[in-house]
Amino acid sequence: MTIINDQNYPNLDKLLWVMDKLRDPDGGCPWDLKQSFKTIVPFTLEEAYEVADAIETGSPEEIREELGDLLFQVVFYAKLGKEQALFDFEDIAGTMAEKLIRRHPHVFGEKTFTEQEVKANWESEKAKERAEKSTGKSSVLDNIPQALPALTRAAKIQKRCANVGFDWPDTQGVFAKIQEEILEVQEELNQPTINQQALEEEIGDLLFATVNLARKLKKDPETLLRAANNKFEGRFRAVEQHFDDSKTPLEQASLEQMEAVWQKVKQSGKAGGQ
Repeated sequence: MTIINDQNYPNLDKLLWVMDKLRDPDGGCPWDLKQSFKTIVPFTLEEAYEVADAIETGSPEEIREELGDLLFQVVFYAKLGKEQALFDFEDIAGTMAEKLIRRHPHVFGEKTFTEQEVKANWESEKAKERAEKSTGKSSVLDNIPQALPALTRAAKIQKRCANVGFDWPDTQGVFAKIQEEILEVQEELNQPTINQQALEEEIGDLLFATVNLARKLKKDPETLLRAANNKFEGRFRAVEQHFDDSKTPLEQASLEQMEAVWQKVKQSGKAGGQ
């Protein structure tokens, strides 16, 4: 078996070589050979989330490793594209470089922009790109992937609309909308016979309005909810530990007992809660 000499082979070229070997019909990996664009999408999404998790909780070494896993996904797609004579890694890298140069005339050209003008130019260039890709009547909401996490997609939809002026002028309007949606959920719950579809729609509207508050305050809703998940998990684990230390099965504790411990954990600042 031939192994590439690290000193004579740049690491990116080495990774591309590894990918070639994995997909080689003569002696390649059976699993890798069976994959297609569609079959590796779930792995790409998983690797992206693992990068995010490593950045939030991991060491530099773990971040480096997870970024490598994500890079390998791009290399895999590039190999599949090359096999089908669609594109290769050079095409992907070149397209990205050209896009970034085009969107940054204040860096790669003679223009001088304020921070606000930088943002406006970026959105303008993206709008032009969407229009070029569109086969029919274009929309500001074109090309927002359906596969995005719902919170992220909601924020992107709202941001696109805000870019053309469809937005609350301040958070007061957002708070009013959230309160309105809460009341509509309560109204559905107070009906003699609850319409489950209507209830689901109202809860969805409430979630969408809450995402709008995060966006308005320039916060990423996906990041905020991940942090809230982690905080809740940490606190609940502390509650479990309390009952474990007292030799009381959690299932035998009353709600009042668990709530009392929860409040102690919360007040003590354990598990990241303040």
